[in-house]
Amino acid sequence: MIQKIDKQTVRAAVEAAYDRCKEEQGGKNADYIPYLAGVPSTLFGIAACLPDGDVVAVGDTDYVFGIESVSKVPTAILAMDQYGAKEILDRIGADATGLPFNSIMALLLEKEHPSTPLVNAGAISACSMIRPTGDADGKWRAIVSFIADLTGSEVEVIDELYRSETATNFNNKSIAWLLKNYARIYDDPELSLDLYTRQCSLGVTARQLAVMAATIASGGVNPLTRKEVFKPGLAPKITSMMATVGFYEHTGDWLFTTGLPAKTGVGGGIMGVVPGVMGLAAFAPPLDEAGNSVKAQRALAYIAGRLNLGVFGTTRCVMAEPEPAPQA
Repeated sequence: MIQKIDKQTVRAAVEAAYDRCKEEQGGKNADYIPYLAGVPSTLFGIAACLPDGDVVAVGDTDYVFGIESVSKVPTAILAMDQYGAKEILDRIGADATGLPFNSIMALLLEKEHPSTPLVNAGAISACSMIRPTGDADGKWRAIVSFIADLTGSEVEVIDELYRSETATNFNNKSIAWLLKNYARIYDDPELSLDLYTRQCSLGVTARQLAVMAATIASGGVNPLTRKEVFKPGLAPKITSMMATVGFYEHTGDWLFTTGLPAKTGVGGGIMGVVPGVMGLAAFAPPLDEAGNSVKAQRALAYIAGRLNLGVFGTTRCVMAEPEPAPQA
């Protein structure tokens, strides 16, 4: 069954989600990274990017916040684009850990395998693979320009966040050197860890994340710029990764409830992909115990339910073609 929706329907759903969730008081800001603890907890925004590049937005969608773990998605795509999906599967993997995103135990239990590029161990490993090997500046340019292509706009590091992350990333240092011990990191560990820390410190807006999600939803073509950013065959690969581990140990609950492949970050952002239809994003800093934004989750879950966006149902949601302009 095909269900057609239009821009007005999407706008009504986004606005209703905002109104329903704006007074949500659950969760608290991440405090293990000092910068994140100081972000105003009342910020809240929702954005949807449609196939024509139009962005439906409400709330604080132009506020620049830390991308954090949502950055694992573009780096995973870039690594697959450079090496091929099979190479990433062999070197890193695509399995959910069922454990927290920064788990050292997961790395040990998986018998030296990082599991997936969407948890910290796999993301550090993915950063180590980005070409050109051994060239920190060249790697960084590759990552930043790729994210800019996905969002259709420039992105920059939030310096204060980067300093805050660097001063507190002891757990990730342990992960990087364990990867070295297991021969699962493919460049200098310190270089790779710094790349990962910097990419997590990039500033983005909910609008930008919605465009990034829409680029994935459209098979790698940015709906704003019409540029093909990555090979179309990689879109289902990254979407499947998001579906299996996007909310870490709460991923099963999220997917059971919404059917929406999505990826969260402890900066408060969530990016959702509706293949062939649209990209969604929401932002609110207070998190649940697994590091997922409470308010953003509720907002996107409401939109997914109201518009029937789950990818596992028998009804396929598609965007209706716009009505032709009347003849003069």
